[in-house]
Amino acid sequence: MATEFDQLDWNAEVEDDCRQLVRLAVREDLDRAHDWTTVSLVEPQKLGRAAIVARQEGIVAGLPAARLALAEMDSRVEWTQAVEDGARVAPGATLATVAGPARSLLTAERLVLNFIGHLSGIATLTRRYVEAVAGTNARIYDTRKTMPGWRRLEKYAVRSGGGHNHRTGLFDAILIKDNHLALMATHQPPTPGATATANPGATAGRVPSGCSSAGAASAVRRARNFLSNLPPGDVRRDMIVEVEVESLGGLEEVLAAGPDIVLLDNMPPEKLRAAVAVRDAVKSPAELEASGGVNLQTIAAIAATGVDRISVGGLTHSAAWFDVALDWLN
Repeated sequence: MATEFDQLDWNAEVEDDCRQLVRLAVREDLDRAHDWTTVSLVEPQKLGRAAIVARQEGIVAGLPAARLALAEMDSRVEWTQAVEDGARVAPGATLATVAGPARSLLTAERLVLNFIGHLSGIATLTRRYVEAVAGTNARIYDTRKTMPGWRRLEKYAVRSGGGHNHRTGLFDAILIKDNHLALMATHQPPTPGATATANPGATAGRVPSGCSSAGAASAVRRARNFLSNLPPGDVRRDMIVEVEVESLGGLEEVLAAGPDIVLLDNMPPEKLRAAVAVRDAVKSPAELEASGGVNLQTIAAIAATGVDRISVGGLTHSAAWFDVALDWLN
Protein backbone atom coordinates (compact mmCIF):
# COMPACT_ATOMS: atom_id res chain seq x y z
CA MET A 1 0.00 0.00 0.00
CA ALA A 2 1.08 3.57 -0.66
CA THR A 3 2.22 5.47 2.40
CA GLU A 4 2.80 9.11 1.52
CA PHE A 5 1.84 11.88 -0.88
CA ASP A 6 4.52 13.74 -2.83
CA GLN A 7 6.22 16.28 -0.58
CA LEU A 8 7.06 19.64 -2.15
CA ASP A 9 10.49 21.10 -1.66
CA TRP A 10 11.70 23.92 -3.91
CA ASN A 11 11.89 22.28 -7.33
CA ALA A 12 11.39 23.04 -11.02
CA GLU A 13 7.59 22.84 -10.79
CA VAL A 14 7.41 25.16 -7.79
CA GLU A 15 9.79 27.59 -9.50
CA ASP A 16 7.76 27.56 -12.71
CA ASP A 17 4.58 28.38 -10.79
CA CYS A 18 6.46 31.16 -9.03
CA ARG A 19 7.68 32.67 -12.32
CA GLN A 20 4.13 32.81 -13.63
CA LEU A 21 2.93 34.52 -10.45
CA VAL A 22 5.82 36.97 -10.59
CA ARG A 23 4.99 37.94 -14.16
CA LEU A 24 1.35 38.50 -13.24
CA ALA A 25 2.38 40.54 -10.19
CA VAL A 26 4.71 42.72 -12.28
CA ARG A 27 1.88 43.36 -14.72
CA GLU A 28 -0.45 44.25 -11.83
CA ASP A 29 2.00 46.86 -10.52
CA LEU A 30 3.36 48.29 -13.77
CA ASP A 31 0.64 47.56 -16.37
CA ARG A 32 3.41 47.38 -19.01
CA ALA A 33 4.41 50.94 -18.08
CA HIS A 34 6.65 52.30 -15.29
CA ASP A 35 6.77 53.10 -11.59
CA TRP A 36 6.24 56.80 -12.20
CA THR A 37 6.86 57.80 -8.56
CA THR A 38 10.32 56.29 -8.67
CA VAL A 39 11.07 57.53 -12.17
CA SER A 40 10.16 61.08 -11.15
CA LEU A 41 12.31 61.07 -7.99
CA VAL A 42 15.31 58.78 -8.57
CA GLU A 43 18.06 59.29 -11.13
CA PRO A 44 18.54 56.28 -13.44
CA GLN A 45 22.21 55.84 -12.48
CA LYS A 46 21.53 55.84 -8.72
CA LEU A 47 22.63 52.65 -6.92
CA GLY A 48 21.34 51.38 -3.61
CA ARG A 49 21.77 48.67 -1.01
CA ALA A 50 19.09 47.43 1.35
CA ALA A 51 18.30 44.70 3.86
CA ILE A 52 15.15 42.61 3.96
CA VAL A 53 14.36 42.54 7.67
CA ALA A 54 11.91 40.56 9.81
CA ARG A 55 9.71 42.71 12.02
CA GLN A 56 8.48 39.78 14.12
CA GLU A 57 9.51 36.35 15.32
CA GLY A 58 8.59 33.49 13.06
CA ILE A 59 9.56 30.94 10.42
CA VAL A 60 10.92 32.16 7.11
CA ALA A 61 9.64 30.92 3.75
CA GLY A 62 9.68 32.34 0.24
CA LEU A 63 13.24 33.63 -0.06
CA PRO A 64 13.81 31.76 -3.36
CA ALA A 65 10.62 33.38 -4.66
CA ALA A 66 11.86 36.82 -3.61
CA ARG A 67 15.20 36.25 -5.33
CA LEU A 68 13.43 35.15 -8.49
CA ALA A 69 11.13 38.19 -8.39
CA LEU A 70 14.10 40.54 -8.17
CA ALA A 71 15.84 38.79 -11.05
CA GLU A 72 12.68 39.09 -13.13
CA MET A 73 12.56 42.82 -12.43
CA ASP A 74 16.26 43.50 -13.06
CA SER A 75 18.97 40.89 -13.55
CA ARG A 76 21.60 43.37 -12.34
CA VAL A 77 20.33 43.24 -8.76
CA GLU A 78 22.64 41.30 -6.42
CA TRP A 79 20.99 39.02 -3.87
CA THR A 80 22.83 37.85 -0.74
CA GLN A 81 20.81 35.51 1.45
CA ALA A 82 21.43 35.51 5.20
CA VAL A 83 19.15 32.64 6.34
CA GLU A 84 17.45 29.64 4.76
CA ASP A 85 13.76 28.93 4.43
CA GLY A 86 12.55 27.06 7.51
CA ALA A 87 14.74 29.07 9.88
CA ARG A 88 13.25 30.67 12.98
CA VAL A 89 14.15 34.37 13.14
CA ALA A 90 13.79 37.09 15.74
CA PRO A 91 12.49 40.62 15.17
CA GLY A 92 15.17 42.67 13.45
CA ALA A 93 16.86 39.70 11.80
CA THR A 94 18.24 40.29 8.32
CA LEU A 95 16.89 37.71 5.87
CA ALA A 96 18.84 38.93 2.84
CA THR A 97 20.57 41.97 1.41
CA VAL A 98 20.04 43.36 -2.08
CA ALA A 99 22.17 45.76 -4.08
CA GLY A 100 21.85 47.33 -7.51
CA PRO A 101 19.95 50.00 -9.40
CA ALA A 102 17.91 51.94 -6.83
CA ARG A 103 14.98 52.32 -9.20
CA SER A 104 14.67 48.55 -9.56
CA LEU A 105 14.90 47.97 -5.82
CA LEU A 106 12.12 50.46 -5.13
CA THR A 107 9.91 49.12 -7.88
CA ALA A 108 10.31 45.50 -6.76
CA GLU A 109 10.02 46.23 -3.02
CA ARG A 110 6.33 45.37 -2.52
CA LEU A 111 6.47 42.37 -4.83
CA VAL A 112 9.38 40.88 -2.89
CA LEU A 113 7.83 41.57 0.51
CA ASN A 114 4.47 40.13 -0.56
CA PHE A 115 6.01 36.76 -1.41
CA ILE A 116 7.98 36.58 1.83
CA GLY A 117 5.16 37.93 3.99
CA HIS A 118 2.54 35.52 2.69
CA LEU A 119 4.68 32.38 2.62
CA SER A 120 6.41 33.08 5.93
CA GLY A 121 3.00 33.58 7.52
CA ILE A 122 2.00 30.08 6.41
CA ALA A 123 5.29 28.59 7.61
CA THR A 124 4.99 30.35 10.98
CA LEU A 125 1.43 29.12 11.59
CA THR A 126 2.36 25.60 10.47
CA ARG A 127 5.21 25.47 13.00
CA ARG A 128 2.76 26.36 15.79
CA TYR A 129 0.61 23.38 14.86
CA VAL A 130 3.63 21.07 14.56
CA GLU A 131 4.84 22.12 18.00
CA ALA A 132 1.35 21.61 19.44
CA VAL A 133 1.40 17.87 18.54
CA ALA A 134 4.99 17.24 19.61
CA GLY A 135 5.32 13.98 21.52
CA THR A 136 2.46 12.28 19.67
CA ASN A 137 2.45 10.17 16.51
CA ALA A 138 0.30 12.68 14.63
CA ARG A 139 1.62 14.53 11.59
CA ILE A 140 0.23 17.85 10.39
CA TYR A 141 -1.01 18.05 6.78
CA ASP A 142 -2.24 20.87 4.57
CA THR A 143 -5.26 20.68 2.23
CA ARG A 144 -6.31 21.93 -1.21
CA LYS A 145 -7.79 25.07 0.40
CA THR A 146 -5.22 27.28 -1.30
CA MET A 147 -5.33 30.43 -3.42
CA PRO A 148 -5.69 29.52 -7.11
CA GLY A 149 -2.27 29.54 -8.72
CA TRP A 150 -0.46 29.58 -5.38
CA ARG A 151 -0.92 25.94 -4.38
CA ARG A 152 2.60 24.61 -4.86
CA LEU A 153 4.14 27.69 -3.28
CA GLU A 154 1.80 27.55 -0.29
CA LYS A 155 2.40 23.85 0.17
CA TYR A 156 6.14 24.53 -0.05
CA ALA A 157 5.66 27.04 2.79
CA VAL A 158 3.89 24.38 4.85
CA ARG A 159 6.92 22.15 4.37
CA SER A 160 9.19 25.03 5.43
CA GLY A 161 7.19 25.20 8.65
CA GLY A 162 7.68 21.51 9.36
CA GLY A 163 4.30 20.29 8.11
CA HIS A 164 3.44 17.67 5.51
CA ASN A 165 1.74 17.99 2.14
CA HIS A 166 -1.53 16.25 1.40
CA ARG A 167 -2.21 15.56 -2.30
CA THR A 168 -1.12 18.36 -4.60
CA GLY A 169 -4.21 18.14 -6.79
CA LEU A 170 -6.87 15.87 -8.21
CA PHE A 171 -4.26 14.23 -10.45
CA ASP A 172 -2.04 12.51 -7.89
CA ALA A 173 -4.31 10.55 -5.55
CA ILE A 174 -7.80 9.10 -5.20
CA LEU A 175 -9.74 10.71 -2.36
CA ILE A 176 -13.33 9.49 -2.11
CA LYS A 177 -15.32 12.18 -0.33
CA ASP A 178 -18.90 12.53 0.90
CA ASN A 179 -20.23 13.96 -2.35
CA HIS A 180 -18.76 11.10 -4.38
CA LEU A 181 -20.58 8.69 -2.08
CA ALA A 182 -23.77 10.75 -2.15
CA LEU A 183 -23.79 10.74 -5.94
CA MET A 184 -23.16 6.99 -6.05
CA ALA A 185 -25.92 6.36 -3.50
CA THR A 186 -28.52 8.48 -5.27
CA HIS A 187 -27.83 6.81 -8.63
CA GLN A 188 -27.96 3.18 -7.54
CA PRO A 189 -30.51 1.05 -9.39
CA PRO A 190 -33.54 0.20 -7.19
CA THR A 191 -33.52 -3.10 -5.35
CA PRO A 192 -36.04 -5.51 -6.96
CA GLY A 193 -39.31 -5.39 -5.03
CA ALA A 194 -38.30 -2.31 -3.04
CA THR A 195 -40.95 0.29 -2.25
CA ALA A 196 -40.39 3.74 -3.69
CA THR A 197 -39.53 6.38 -1.11
CA ALA A 198 -42.19 8.86 -0.15
CA ASN A 199 -39.66 11.68 -0.42
CA PRO A 200 -37.54 11.28 -3.56
CA GLY A 201 -35.41 14.29 -2.67
CA ALA A 202 -34.61 13.19 0.87
CA THR A 203 -31.16 11.87 0.03
CA ALA A 204 -30.15 14.63 -2.36
CA GLY A 205 -26.74 16.03 -1.46
CA ARG A 206 -26.06 13.61 1.40
CA VAL A 207 -25.23 9.95 1.81
CA PRO A 208 -28.44 8.18 2.91
CA SER A 209 -28.39 7.18 6.57
CA GLY A 210 -27.08 3.68 7.07
CA CYS A 211 -25.54 3.48 3.61
CA SER A 212 -22.33 5.43 4.08
CA SER A 213 -20.09 2.61 5.31
CA ALA A 214 -21.24 0.11 2.70
CA GLY A 215 -21.00 2.79 0.05
CA ALA A 216 -17.53 3.79 1.19
CA ALA A 217 -16.29 0.20 1.15
CA SER A 218 -17.78 -0.33 -2.31
CA ALA A 219 -16.15 2.86 -3.58
CA VAL A 220 -12.75 1.79 -2.28
CA ARG A 221 -13.07 -1.58 -4.02
CA ARG A 222 -14.04 0.15 -7.27
CA ALA A 223 -11.05 2.48 -7.01
CA ARG A 224 -8.71 -0.44 -6.31
CA ASN A 225 -10.14 -2.32 -9.28
CA PHE A 226 -9.68 0.74 -11.50
CA LEU A 227 -6.02 1.09 -10.51
CA SER A 228 -5.26 -2.62 -10.85
CA ASN A 229 -6.60 -2.56 -14.42
CA LEU A 230 -4.23 0.17 -15.51
CA PRO A 231 -1.38 -1.03 -17.76
CA PRO A 232 1.59 -2.64 -15.99
CA GLY A 233 4.26 -0.04 -15.33
CA ASP A 234 1.76 2.82 -15.14
CA VAL A 235 2.84 4.83 -12.09
CA ARG A 236 -0.79 5.64 -11.32
CA ARG A 237 -1.29 2.04 -10.18
CA ASP A 238 0.45 3.06 -6.94
CA MET A 239 -1.71 6.11 -6.21
CA ILE A 240 -2.92 6.52 -2.66
CA VAL A 241 -6.57 5.62 -2.11
CA GLU A 242 -8.24 7.58 0.69
CA VAL A 243 -11.89 7.49 1.72
CA GLU A 244 -13.91 9.81 3.96
CA VAL A 245 -16.27 8.42 6.59
CA GLU A 246 -18.64 10.37 8.82
CA SER A 247 -19.47 7.67 11.39
CA LEU A 248 -17.85 4.61 12.96
CA GLY A 249 -20.61 2.20 11.97
CA GLY A 250 -19.15 -0.30 9.52
CA LEU A 251 -15.61 1.05 9.83
CA GLU A 252 -14.31 -2.53 9.85
CA GLU A 253 -15.93 -3.10 6.45
CA VAL A 254 -14.33 0.05 5.07
CA LEU A 255 -10.91 -0.99 6.39
CA ALA A 256 -11.34 -4.48 4.89
CA ALA A 257 -11.79 -2.89 1.45
CA GLY A 258 -8.14 -1.80 1.56
CA PRO A 259 -7.87 2.00 1.68
CA ASP A 260 -4.47 3.52 2.37
CA ILE A 261 -6.03 6.26 4.51
CA VAL A 262 -9.43 6.71 6.16
CA LEU A 263 -10.45 10.33 6.62
CA LEU A 264 -12.44 10.74 9.83
CA ASP A 265 -14.53 13.84 9.23
CA ASN A 266 -15.63 16.14 12.06
CA MET A 267 -15.41 13.51 14.79
CA PRO A 268 -14.89 14.45 18.45
CA PRO A 269 -11.87 12.99 20.27
CA GLU A 270 -13.82 10.10 21.82
CA LYS A 271 -14.91 8.89 18.38
CA LEU A 272 -11.42 9.34 16.96
CA ARG A 273 -10.06 7.24 19.83
CA ALA A 274 -12.68 4.57 19.11
CA ALA A 275 -11.73 4.56 15.42
CA VAL A 276 -8.09 4.01 16.32
CA ALA A 277 -9.12 1.09 18.55
CA VAL A 278 -11.12 -0.49 15.71
CA ARG A 279 -8.25 -0.07 13.25
CA ASP A 280 -5.76 -1.57 15.68
CA ALA A 281 -8.06 -4.45 16.62
CA VAL A 282 -8.42 -5.61 13.00
CA LYS A 283 -4.70 -4.95 12.38
CA SER A 284 -5.39 -2.80 9.32
CA PRO A 285 -2.34 -1.05 7.83
CA ALA A 286 -4.52 1.95 6.90
CA GLU A 287 -3.63 5.27 8.46
CA LEU A 288 -6.31 7.41 10.08
CA GLU A 289 -6.64 11.11 9.31
CA ALA A 290 -8.65 13.56 11.41
CA SER A 291 -10.19 16.54 9.69
CA GLY A 292 -12.68 19.27 10.57
CA GLY A 293 -12.92 21.37 13.71
CA VAL A 294 -9.14 21.55 13.94
CA ASN A 295 -7.57 24.65 15.46
CA LEU A 296 -4.81 25.47 17.93
CA GLN A 297 -7.21 24.99 20.84
CA THR A 298 -8.35 21.50 19.75
CA ILE A 299 -5.26 20.08 18.03
CA ALA A 300 -3.57 18.61 21.14
CA ALA A 301 -6.66 16.62 22.15
CA ILE A 302 -7.07 15.35 18.58
CA ALA A 303 -3.43 14.28 18.36
CA ALA A 304 -3.69 12.46 21.71
CA THR A 305 -6.32 10.08 20.28
CA GLY A 306 -3.68 8.19 18.31
CA VAL A 307 -4.62 9.28 14.78
CA ASP A 308 -1.73 9.31 12.32
CA ARG A 309 -2.58 12.45 10.36
CA ILE A 310 -4.39 15.71 11.03
CA SER A 311 -5.30 17.89 8.05
CA VAL A 312 -5.66 21.62 8.68
CA GLY A 313 -7.15 23.88 6.02
CA GLY A 314 -6.31 26.92 8.11
CA LEU A 315 -2.58 26.51 7.44
CA THR A 316 -3.12 28.06 4.03
CA HIS A 317 -6.47 29.85 4.13
CA SER A 318 -6.13 31.59 7.50
CA ALA A 319 -2.44 32.29 8.06
CA ALA A 320 -1.63 35.82 9.22
CA TRP A 321 0.78 37.96 7.24
CA PHE A 322 4.40 37.83 8.41
CA ASP A 323 5.69 41.36 8.99
CA VAL A 324 8.77 42.00 6.88
CA ALA A 325 10.31 45.20 5.52
CA LEU A 326 13.03 46.56 3.25
CA ASP A 327 15.44 48.97 5.01
CA TRP A 328 18.05 51.01 3.17
CA LEU A 329 21.68 50.53 4.18
CA ASN A 330 24.40 53.18 4.07
